[in-house]
Amino acid sequence: MSDNDGFVRNNVNQFAFMYRFIDILFIQLSLALASLLYIEKYDSKYFMLGLIGNLSFIFFAELFALYRSWRASSLKEMLFNASSSWVMTLFPIFVFLFFTKQTEYFSRVVLGTWIISTTILVCGWRIFFRQLLFILRRNGRNTRKVGIVGLTKRGIDLYNEIQNHPETGYNIIALFDERNTDRIDDKFHSDYRGGIADAVKMAHEGKLEVLFIGLPMQATERINGILKALGDTTVDVHILPDIFTFNLLHARMGHVGDMQTISIYDSPMKGGYQIMKRVEDITLSIAILCIITLPMLLIAAAIKLTSKGPVIFKQDRYGMDGKKIKIYKFRSMTTQDNGAEIKQATKGDARITPLGAFLRRTSLDELPQFFNVLQGDMSVVGPRPHAISHNELYRKQINYYMLRHKMKPGITGWAQVNGWRGETDTVDKMEMRIKYDLFYIRNWSLWMDFKIVIFTIFRGFSGKHVY
Repeated sequence: MSDNDGFVRNNVNQFAFMYRFIDILFIQLSLALASLLYIEKYDSKYFMLGLIGNLSFIFFAELFALYRSWRASSLKEMLFNASSSWVMTLFPIFVFLFFTKQTEYFSRVVLGTWIISTTILVCGWRIFFRQLLFILRRNGRNTRKVGIVGLTKRGIDLYNEIQNHPETGYNIIALFDERNTDRIDDKFHSDYRGGIADAVKMAHEGKLEVLFIGLPMQATERINGILKALGDTTVDVHILPDIFTFNLLHARMGHVGDMQTISIYDSPMKGGYQIMKRVEDITLSIAILCIITLPMLLIAAAIKLTSKGPVIFKQDRYGMDGKKIKIYKFRSMTTQDNGAEIKQATKGDARITPLGAFLRRTSLDELPQFFNVLQGDMSVVGPRPHAISHNELYRKQINYYMLRHKMKPGITGWAQVNGWRGETDTVDKMEMRIKYDLFYIRNWSLWMDFKIVIFTIFRGFSGKHVY
C-alpha cells in the first residue's frame, strides 16, 4: 500500500460521448446480429429489448463511473466496472421479460449469445482503444502540457508519478519554485522555469494547459494570489493537498442555502454507491449462505455436543456512524464477555474451547455474520468491527480511529487480507490496522471489494496471530 496509489486522477473524459455511443451501438448491434443469424428475424420487439438494454446500461455505467477518465487507472478495474454494468443491466431486462410474459417470444439461444457477445464487445473495444491511446500518448499525441508550482514533497511525488506513467498523457514542461536554484535538486533544473510570477505568465501566454499547485496549505495568501492571477486564463488549476489535508475522507463540495461548504470527513456510501454496495452485500451473502448452510449446521451441532452454552454468541459492536449493533458469532469460549471490559483472546487462552480454537483460527466462527449482512448491519467487505470497550480505548490513543465507522463493518477487509488480523496486543499493531481501514474507505470501489473477496478465499481465513 502506498500513499501515492492512484495519485494522478483526472475525472473528465473527453471521449465520454463517444464511449456512450459505441456502447449503445454494440448492445443493439450484437442483439440484431444474434437474432438475424439464428432465427433470421429482427423485429420491433427485439429492438425494444435492445433499447431497454441501452438505457439500463447507461444508467448503471453512470453509477459505476464508467465514463470517467481512465488515464491513470487500472485496466482490470475498468473492465470490472464495464462487465459489472452489463451484468446489472440484465436485471431490468429479465424483469421486463417476466412481467410482460414475453419470455416465450424471445429465443433463449439469441439471448444467451447477446449476453455473452455484449460482454466481450464492451470490454474488448475498451482494451483496444486504451492501448491505442497509450501508444499515442507515449509518442507525444493526446497529451496535456503541465506545470507544477512548488517542489514540496507532494509536488515531487506528482512529478515522479507523471514521469513514471507517460501513458497518462500528462507532459511536464515547467516546474516553478520560489527558492534559489542552488536549493533545488539537479534533476529538476532542466524543467525549472522560475517562480510563481513566471508560472502565471506562462499560463497567460497559453503555454500551459494544467497547473498543479504544490504549496503548503499554510501558504494561504500565496495560493489565493495565484488563483486570483489565473482567474482570467483557461488553464486547469489543481491544488495538491499536503499532510494537513491528507486524512480527508471523500471530501466534496456542498451547499447550505447560499453558503458553500467542503466536507472534511464523509462516507463514500452516498446515492448510487450506497445502492451498489447494498446490492453487492445481498447478492454475495445469499450466494454464500446457500453454500455454507450445511457446514453451519454441522458446526452448531458440534458446539452443542462439546461444551455447555448457546451455539450463537451475540456481542455489541459499533456499526455505521458509530451506532451500536449486535453481531453474531459461533460461540468459541466458555465465557460470553460483553461488558465494559473485554479481554482480547491470546495464545493459549484458557477461555477458548478446543473446537473454538479451530473455529477462530479458520474464521469459521464468523460465518453467522452473513445474517448481519442480510439485516443491513454489516457488509461482506469493510473494516472489521471491534468490541466496544476496545473502541473506547483506542479512539483516545490513535488519531482518526473512529473514521473507520464511515462505512459498515465487514466480515473481511483490506487490513485482514494484508495480514493485520487477530490479536492487537500493541498500539502499533492497531495503528497499522486503522491505516489499512482508512485506505480502504478512501479508495473504495466494487473492484476493490472483488479483490478483497478473492484474496480472502486464498489467504484470508487464517493467520499466525489469530487465537
